[in-house]
Parts: sequence; C-alpha cells; structure tokens
Amino acid sequence: MGAFAQASLPANQTPIKIWVGASAGGTTDTMARAMAQALALQLSRVVLVENKTGAGGNLAADAVAKAPPDGLALLMSFTSHAINASLYPNLPFDPIKDFTPITLVSSSPSILVAHPSVGANNVAELIDLAKKRPGKLNFAIGGVGSSLHLAGDMFKLKSGANIANIPYRGTAPAIQDVLAGQVELMFANIGNAQQYIATGKLKALGVTSPKRLNAFADVPAIAEILPGFESSAWFGLFGPAKLSSELTKRLSEASINAIQTSEVRRRIEAEGATPVGNSPQEFAKFLEVDISRWREVVKFSGAKPE
Repeated sequence: MGAFAQASLPANQTPIKIWVGASAGGTTDTMARAMAQALALQLSRVVLVENKTGAGGNLAADAVAKAPPDGLALLMSFTSHAINASLYPNLPFDPIKDFTPITLVSSSPSILVAHPSVGANNVAELIDLAKKRPGKLNFAIGGVGSSLHLAGDMFKLKSGANIANIPYRGTAPAIQDVLAGQVELMFANIGNAQQYIATGKLKALGVTSPKRLNAFADVPAIAEILPGFESSAWFGLFGPAKLSSELTKRLSEASINAIQTSEVRRRIEAEGATPVGNSPQEFAKFLEVDISRWREVVKFSGAKPE
C-alpha cells in the first residue's frame, strides 16, 4: 500500500482530508475518525478529519464536489446524501454526477418502538389501531428530513395510517418523551433503543431491514406486513467526480481493508451498525436506488429543509 500511496497520490505528502458534514462527536464523525486512523496505516499517509457542518451535510459535500480529483479530499457522508437529492430544491452539486463512490462503510436499520401503554404489540395491530383512531397517535421525530423522520412517513404512505409527527431538536429529547409516554411512537436507531427494549421501557414493533435481525429475531420486519418497506441509516465514503479508475480502485481497496480491521468494526458495531465495505460499482447502484426510494417519501411528507 505504501508504494500505491507514493505513486498514485500527490507526492508532496499533503494530508488526505475526510470532510464530514456533521459536528464532532456524532456518529458520522466517529465513523470518519475510525476510518481516518485505519486508512492512514493502509496508505502510509496522514489522514485528517475536517468538520464542516450545515445544510444537512451539503456544505461538506459541496467542498468535496469542487475539490481536485487527486484523492486528497474525501467525503464521509450519510443517508442525507440520498434524501437531500429531493429534499433540497437547489443543491449546488449533483449527488451522483459530482462524486465518485468509494465504498459503503456501514448500514444500520432502525426499529419502530412504542411506549408500553400503546395497545398494539406488532405492526398489524398498530395499523389497525391507527386507522381506528386517525390522527390520535404520534411519532416523535428527532430531526425534520432525517432518515428516521422519513421512515415514519414511509410507514404512513405504505399503510394508509394517519399518525401525526411531533418534531424535536435531536434524538435524545425525542426518545425521552416516548419513554415518558408523552408521545406514543418513534423510529429509533437500534443503538439508542436497545437498552430500553431490553428493560421493557419500550416495546419493539418492527425493524426496517428487509428481513428480521439476528439481534431481534422475535421482532418482525415491517416488510412482512408492508411489502417493499425498507429504511436504513448508512455511512459511505466518496471522492470528487473524475477520480481515475486506478485511484478509485486503490482507495476502495484501502477502505475495505480498513473496515475489516477489528478497531473499525468495533467502532461501527458500537453505533448499532453493520460493517459493509462494498465495491465502488455496488455502492453507486445502492445510491441510485436509495435516492429513488426517498424521492417518493419526501414528496409525500412535504418536508422542507430546516
């Protein structure tokens, strides 16, 4: 890998920067810093993380979209990269054409949870209850336009249930109000909800993965009741458009090797996510499907950028 670093990247040893469109300490930042350390060893080069917050990750994405295609500017992006394609009417970049996919780092389905007082123990019962009481049940959402918000709207779109949204400034206050019974329902990250499900403070109604998860084998996939339902939070590494095929291949190989290290896998799994590490071609296809999936839901939701 050291030979690749010298031959394929600029020879002046300028550090590689991984741009992150989220604040330090959050999940995206944690993923980026784990990858930066591992990539530095893979490429025998300094790899830094640069946080550029704002506009749902679009400021960092724009910086990378406009960077030279020399491999020194990378983007650790997340689900919003696909959602923003339809959420923002005038993006300063094309989320597909202006980037080179390198690899999907990790993916994390969410889980539909309810306060124990809710008179439904599975998705079918929830849909029935919501249709009997239209507009009376509420989803707590931790951020307008987030994947967790839109998972709720996808649920309403596919089920025909009328459930109101209660927006919060962040996941922490949202889940606290569900725990307190102030709001009945929430799509939550598995890492955030697992401890409360285990202690009976929340009940799990369904997971957003296409099939059941090993960690929640007794919790049905929502797709068992609503065919085609799928939602996940993901984190992926991009470069600017027009990266050479050789450089793209080598960056992808280095990234996949980094994801397979015990330290990076441990960091990913600590966030309730699953390590992936696929090819640039597979990641590109995944992104196209995800953008298409969210477009219909964004339109249905009427969500506007905050």
